[in-house]
Amino acid sequence: MTTGLVWFRRDLRLDDNPAWASATAAHEQVVALFVLDERILGAVGEHRRAQLFAELAELDRRLRECGGALTLRRGDPAVVVPAVATEARVQAVHWNLDVAPWAIARDRAVRQRLSAEVVTAHGTLVLAPGSVLTAQGTVHQVFSAFHRRWLATAWEPWPTEGVAEVVALPGEALAPSSSPVPAGEDAAHDALAAFLTDEVEGYPASRDDLAGPGGSGLSVALHFGTISPRRVVEAAGGGGSGREAYIRQLAWRDWFAHLLAERPDMVDHPVRDQYASVAWRDDPDEIQAWKEGRTGFPLVDAAMRELTRTGRMHNRARMVAASFLVKDLLVDWRIGERHYRRLLLDGDVAQNVGNWQWVAGTGPDAAPYFRVFNPLTQSRTHDPRGVYLRRWLPELAGLDDDEIHEPGSAGPLALAAAGVSLGVDYPDPIVDHRDARLRAIAAYKQARIG
Repeated sequence: MTTGLVWFRRDLRLDDNPAWASATAAHEQVVALFVLDERILGAVGEHRRAQLFAELAELDRRLRECGGALTLRRGDPAVVVPAVATEARVQAVHWNLDVAPWAIARDRAVRQRLSAEVVTAHGTLVLAPGSVLTAQGTVHQVFSAFHRRWLATAWEPWPTEGVAEVVALPGEALAPSSSPVPAGEDAAHDALAAFLTDEVEGYPASRDDLAGPGGSGLSVALHFGTISPRRVVEAAGGGGSGREAYIRQLAWRDWFAHLLAERPDMVDHPVRDQYASVAWRDDPDEIQAWKEGRTGFPLVDAAMRELTRTGRMHNRARMVAASFLVKDLLVDWRIGERHYRRLLLDGDVAQNVGNWQWVAGTGPDAAPYFRVFNPLTQSRTHDPRGVYLRRWLPELAGLDDDEIHEPGSAGPLALAAAGVSLGVDYPDPIVDHRDARLRAIAAYKQARIG
């Protein structure tokens, strides 16, 4: 009787999971393993840890329906995975690949200690890195060109799931955990169905509406792998501008992963070398004010408070808050990227790095360096009634729909009526946006000159 080991990581599902399918098709018995790596658990916020344990509980429930259970072990995967493979006497270890540099190094360390066969796939992306390339054999640096090729590229078939006995080994028990977002495969598929039924047609416009959800609500499920990105594309296909716009976002997701696979140094280095010498200010007090939502710019503060309290952040707010840190405060984009990645429920390395380099103007096909989001304009445009601001800044709720975007513009009587004392209940702006914009453009220009 042959036994296979499936090492689950960011693919906490059974449906349309190539690692799970290949193992169940090739072996009569399968061990399902997840390794709790303290290096990762200690590097993320409490909301993401809670989400992870809830997702693991749902995966365990699915495996129990198959007659087995999830084997949960704690430690260094380079030690734990080979030990479990030896303990279970497996013939092969199956896992889905990750493009993050630290994950590649981890996987290499595991491979070096395994005597069993290793079977891998890219089960977290629609198309594997290396499958969408230019004529020169590189990843496109312009997204529109990548998108066209991505749409025209045939999918390499994933394995078909087989029937195997799920064997549970001794391990840690899963403690009860409530998740910030509904966990598990069923919840992910329900969210997709609801989005495609009720929201997708208006997606191109509604995704920037700060008062609304700002998207499909599937980013967390895609991050933890409780839904296959191919299933999402299959379900969303069928034409219509809303569906096309949404599928385009899945292509963006693949693009950043493909770029990181080709350029692992982009985690720490600007893709555009000319911006490697920007003279960042990195003022510690201003960075802390940004993190805590105390900048005096309501949209930025609301975004950062949403992140801290929930582990989530509206996509439009993410961009504005990121632009404010990099351009208004002239803070190194890597500082903001690490902060987002630690706290976000969907804090994926490739997506986070790619988007931060886009905002900072240092990445491929990025916003030009002189594009600086105006927090006030963005707030008035995408949250005209102040719904998002009132949700996260209750101290400003008494201001009217116009004043709430810029409390300093309200007169003394309006502030008093709203119970707001600037500098006490809510901070004064820590920078002048117009001056900060010019300062940022000058710093980028100087870096370009060298």
